[in-house]
Amino acid sequence: MIEQVRSWIDAAKRIVVLSGAGISTDSGIPDFRGPQGLWTKNPLAEKMSNIHYYLADPEVRKLSWQNRLASPAWSAKPNAGHLAIVAMEKRNKLHALITQNIDELHQLAGNSPEKVIEVHGTMRRVMCMSCGMRAPMQKALDRVRAGEEDPSCRDCGGILKSDTISFGQPLVPEVIDRAMLAAGEADFFLAVGTSLQVYPVAGAVDVARGAGAKIVIVNAQPTPYDSMADAVLPGSISEVLASLVSPARETVSRS
Repeated sequence: MIEQVRSWIDAAKRIVVLSGAGISTDSGIPDFRGPQGLWTKNPLAEKMSNIHYYLADPEVRKLSWQNRLASPAWSAKPNAGHLAIVAMEKRNKLHALITQNIDELHQLAGNSPEKVIEVHGTMRRVMCMSCGMRAPMQKALDRVRAGEEDPSCRDCGGILKSDTISFGQPLVPEVIDRAMLAAGEADFFLAVGTSLQVYPVAGAVDVARGAGAKIVIVNAQPTPYDSMADAVLPGSISEVLASLVSPARETVSRS
């Protein structure tokens, strides 16, 4: 099946990738719903991801700031899976990269920021819930390191949080529209490391399928869309992706 999917990639002109937390697990960032997931092991972590608890409870915010400070994402490096998607872009095949991830590892790996559609925002920026101010996250983390347990906005005194979409917060309509438009333009749609349980983003699979794209799912756990996919490739996401776009294939494709 790997060879079959490789041939589809070779033939594709507009690959759209949808990536979820599973692609970052091999970089040392735990996912949410897997057996070792953040929410599976620590139900309080899900509470910290809920905007209503976050805004209402200073203790939840203090804990959230400590979690941000200790996040493995700050030292994480892109893995072979991320680099495989970069290789697709280098072959001028990557049309868009829709990601549910907030770690920016795709950009750090070398994907063009203009190709990346971040549907859940980025943890590398901080934002004010009152005035909308945005700044690099490290500036706020420096204040936490200096002793501020729950730093507030220096412009207006409002509550600060990461510039990400928490549960209870609306998605940005323009971003979702862009993601769905891209999915509808795909001739090959690759869902990687996502449970395909979070909507409306999971619906991008339906949109791509409706446009006639080949659908390939690479995920450690089964998804609700497995039965409609043209191929399902379980196992280590970084290893599977690397096998689909290996250096040997790159050499052949350029010669």
